[in-house]
Amino acid sequence: MQPEHRETEVKPDRLSWPASRPRTPRDVAESRIRELAGLPDRRLAFDDFELVKTLGTGTFARVWLVRLKATKEPNSNVFALKVLRKAEVIKLKQVEHVRNESKCLSKVAGHPFITTLVTTFSDELCLYMLLEYCPGGEIFTFLRRSRRFNEYTSKFYAAEITLVIGHLHDMHGISYRDLKPENILLDQDGHLKLVDFGFAKQQYNLETYTLCGTPEYLAPEVIHNSGHGLAVDWWALGILIYEFLVGQPPFWDSNPMGIYEKIVEGRIRFPANMAAPAKDIISSLCKVNPSERLGHISGGSQRVRDHPFFEGINWDDLYHKRMKGPIVPEVGHPADTTNFEEYPEPPDPATQAVYTDEMKEKYEELFQDF
Repeated sequence: MQPEHRETEVKPDRLSWPASRPRTPRDVAESRIRELAGLPDRRLAFDDFELVKTLGTGTFARVWLVRLKATKEPNSNVFALKVLRKAEVIKLKQVEHVRNESKCLSKVAGHPFITTLVTTFSDELCLYMLLEYCPGGEIFTFLRRSRRFNEYTSKFYAAEITLVIGHLHDMHGISYRDLKPENILLDQDGHLKLVDFGFAKQQYNLETYTLCGTPEYLAPEVIHNSGHGLAVDWWALGILIYEFLVGQPPFWDSNPMGIYEKIVEGRIRFPANMAAPAKDIISSLCKVNPSERLGHISGGSQRVRDHPFFEGINWDDLYHKRMKGPIVPEVGHPADTTNFEEYPEPPDPATQAVYTDEMKEKYEELFQDF
């Protein structure tokens, strides 16, 4: 799809993109999303939003539930706003990861099980990613509360993740690289939304050597630093299914080095009562050699969907959400935050890294996509 040029009859003050560049397919898609979200057709600013509550924190980012100040109804026009301080992003060498996150989310906007990036914007000190808000909270919370999921619940959510991975790989060549329960949210109907694309990267069949991800979910080739590709997501799916069914990942140790040693060895111990199809799909997904791994071998994601573990799943009904999920969170209204944990107040900006003139001169151009 080739970039289309901006139509001349549109008034300049109604544009949400710089007048110095042509309107691209990303602009067109973003404009539609913004319109559906009830946002003004202009460049947004941090002051357009009222901060309601912190939904999550990271090393260099904080996610807020925000409300558009112009909204008359208190429980409408709410979003998740990811705030990234430029100085911290640079200091922690995360510039490329932040750029990749924005690019990847823009490419996959509209998938039913991926959080929608509504728009991005920036100011002198911060980068902002405005995302749809999922009021159900993390699936991790529900897993810890119930200790483990039954087979139907595990199968249902593993199937939705399978559709996500297949879409990322087959349609866009994107590896997600950070699959874990903490990065899976639930919507009000109990369907999942994959969030936090900070480690995602569009690589197609190329390999990369960046060490990233959560220790318990790292594939052997990532630990070996031998170059890794899309196959790491299928390994992580196997780990996720195991954690859903058992309540903890298969490779665990109090020392990360112990975890790595067990992963590289690749021996999984299964509970005696685990069903044979579950054991088989986990074993097939968690092959130490990525060239033998289900999902990465001939047949790709279709081979995963055809596995006996997913018997009874109607993939078309699942994709179109024609049924509710097995876990339906209690959500009183669109701005309900009761399914999220409490977080401490943000640190004093005076204690954080300063965005110096030297940083600005070197990096500001890299933030122009925001």
